[in-house]
Amino acid sequence: MSPAVIIISILCYFSLLLFIAAITSRNAGNEAYFLGNKKSPWYAVAFGMIGDSLSGVTFISLPGTVEKAQFSYMQLVLGYLLGYFFIARVLLPLYYRLNLTSIYGYLLSRFGRNAQITGSFYFLISRLIGAALRLYLAAAVLQLFVFDHYGVPFSLTVAIIITLMMIYTYRGGIKTLVWTDTLQSGLLLLGVILSITAILSQLHWGFEEAVAKISDSDFSKIFFWEWKEKSFFPKQFLSGALIAIVMTGLDQNMMQKSLSCPKVGDAQKNLYWFSVILVFVNLLFVALGALLYLYASQTGTVLPADPVSGQTITDQVFPFLALNNLGTFAAVVFIVGLTAATFSSADSVLTTLTTSFCLDFLQIDQNKKYTETRKKNVRHIVHISFAALLLLTILASELLPKTAVLDLIFTTAAYTYGPLLGLFAFGLFTKRTVIDAAVPGISIAAILLTVLLNLYSETWFGGYKFGYELLLPNGLFTFTGLWIASHKSTKKTTPQDILV
Repeated sequence: MSPAVIIISILCYFSLLLFIAAITSRNAGNEAYFLGNKKSPWYAVAFGMIGDSLSGVTFISLPGTVEKAQFSYMQLVLGYLLGYFFIARVLLPLYYRLNLTSIYGYLLSRFGRNAQITGSFYFLISRLIGAALRLYLAAAVLQLFVFDHYGVPFSLTVAIIITLMMIYTYRGGIKTLVWTDTLQSGLLLLGVILSITAILSQLHWGFEEAVAKISDSDFSKIFFWEWKEKSFFPKQFLSGALIAIVMTGLDQNMMQKSLSCPKVGDAQKNLYWFSVILVFVNLLFVALGALLYLYASQTGTVLPADPVSGQTITDQVFPFLALNNLGTFAAVVFIVGLTAATFSSADSVLTTLTTSFCLDFLQIDQNKKYTETRKKNVRHIVHISFAALLLLTILASELLPKTAVLDLIFTTAAYTYGPLLGLFAFGLFTKRTVIDAAVPGISIAAILLTVLLNLYSETWFGGYKFGYELLLPNGLFTFTGLWIASHKSTKKTTPQDILV
């Protein structure tokens, strides 16, 4: 496919986003930027969260993992349902009753200032790294198939992508993102559906024949029962529930849009619908992965492989086939879908990182010295600063091993979100008072113990390999440390009593 056609497709797409941003950002102040004036429709938030949760990594990386992991990823997705139910029934009512903008305000009211900063810090680190890895993968694809053709350096490619995102999120924030993400989720889904259609057309298969071919292939196994392996169903299911809780319910990036709904009932309705739709969307992605490998097998196509190990480079399978083998229609569909997935997952990060830093670290909402004009100026500076920091983090990602990025993101989350899991669990399910100054040290100790556990688990536990369920021991280590550094509360009520 011509690089010029790809660039034109991206520019047309961006023009549409800019048009939406121009409409939604009119007269947008701090309240609109942070919470969309609490007027976001639940159905728009629910649909927009699909693209936010999937990202360009899912679009590129998940289909490629099917070769080795088969459909085992669906075990994780089924666990999401349990996690989202907990968020809807426990966390959302808490956040609304405390009238929070940043969810780490709960840690301030429950434990103290150190706990709030600690929680916000781990969110900032995790989301910054996660967003950088997601954007790195998408930018690498565009670099390989477009910008290398024109001699554009990778650093400039990334800078262009981040600048485009910053332009349409700079003023409107959440008020804009709710609607741009709705558009982008729709185009992402359209991208995967039309990609499947293009493959079936090339193979001359109907829908029923395709289902039969996938079912009979080696790729379609969902449930795995070898307890020592990472793919063991109970481990994956539990990991999915925990990942949903920490990467959605304890994550400012995912919760901020839900908190922009007028009332808690709307936010809960948004999450219920989102969780069910997400199962079917992920099933489409793994089915697409199976079809890609079946297509390569049927046509004798040689897939990209590592020159040293000879193993398939799974993150390049979908872009390689879409841009080289499936025709112009499939190539355009792939680019539009990838662009939608990339912008949808990454654009909100700049807004929510800005929100968390401004409210949790700078506390501009509580400091009377901050006028509305000064708040807006500070917010703009922080927004631009995080854009620059994101650029540097993406460029640093080039130094990492070229492994499957999806796995790396979840592994990073297991370490960085573990302390958040422990902090929120201790706050919600105990009435003890913690020594606030001890919280940062406890969280660091928990992460170090988790690293040791992961390194020596096979030796200590008869060959047992930890997967994403590392979140659980990490959270338990944090919880235990908080218990040791706490005493019985002398207060009659505590923030968690709001739940009952």
